[in-house]
Amino acid sequence: MIHKTTFAAIVALLPIVLPACSDDDDDLMGKWYRRSDMDGVARSDAAFFTIGDKGYVVGGYDGKDRLSDCWEYDMDLDQWTQKADFPGVARNSAVATAVDDKGYLGTGYDGINYLNDFWEFDPTANTWTQKADYPGSARYGAVAFGTGGKAYVGCGYDGNYLKDFYAFDPATDKWEQTLSIGGSKREGATAFVIDDIAYICGGANNGEYVDDFWKFDPATATWTQLRDISNSSDDDYDDDYTSIVREFGVAFVIDGVAYFTCGASGSIHTDTWKYYPTSDLWEEVRGFKGTGRTAAASFSSGKKGFVVSGKSGTTRFDDIWEFHPYEYDEDEY
Repeated sequence: MIHKTTFAAIVALLPIVLPACSDDDDDLMGKWYRRSDMDGVARSDAAFFTIGDKGYVVGGYDGKDRLSDCWEYDMDLDQWTQKADFPGVARNSAVATAVDDKGYLGTGYDGINYLNDFWEFDPTANTWTQKADYPGSARYGAVAFGTGGKAYVGCGYDGNYLKDFYAFDPATDKWEQTLSIGGSKREGATAFVIDDIAYICGGANNGEYVDDFWKFDPATATWTQLRDISNSSDDDYDDDYTSIVREFGVAFVIDGVAYFTCGASGSIHTDTWKYYPTSDLWEEVRGFKGTGRTAAASFSSGKKGFVVSGKSGTTRFDDIWEFHPYEYDEDEY
């Protein structure tokens, strides 16, 4: 099994699917469309990032081998193209993000060792270049985001749960430690960026799924706690927040709002949640139509959102799904 902690391994093996929580899912907004399957082998725990209208899936685990292939998905043409293989050691549970027109990938697990190397991908030249090593401890299950011209990497697991963060400046090939995220240490968290502000939610710590939710402003290098993603207050706004909490979920952004789906919290999730940054509120939308899964990958161009790969128990996936937020799907799942 690719995760070494007992808790994460148990979750990953559970084949149970947790459906959306609405009494009538047909009433929920949104529709999922299956697109062209990924040409590479089915996998989970891949690294992924988006540059413009193209998404990239790198490495991962196919249930037998750790992988180093790199695939580019054209969101407009619905086509896959194999790119230059990742030259570092094959791995799963790495992180990746994009800064300007380049992708960055690092950390992860090779089946024996936790990793801290860091690499840059240039899609124009189709080349990988090794950069300065991540200065935090070698780890897997971390989280990354790109904003303000820098790549940020933090949290994860190195034998202990972590909450530290470091910023990488591509212009200088140097790292600088920044403020740790507040609240819980975590692995398997999810990040998304809206209007240059990064958000982190989900994850697990010491056998529990964390519900604290944070945003990061690169202009001030500060974290701000937002409302919990569970029914934890006495107010009415979170009465329906019964299943947002999870680890190894994925997110994408369409028209300035985020969508959070898949992942696991004792069972595999298909329920999907929409986050409004202006009000700091969540709304359930149409559940993911593919097989429920965790450790998937996602792409987000700002206008389109996709979910690809992942696993349920020992089954890995190579299908990709696009979400249309302004349509209804009257078909029963």
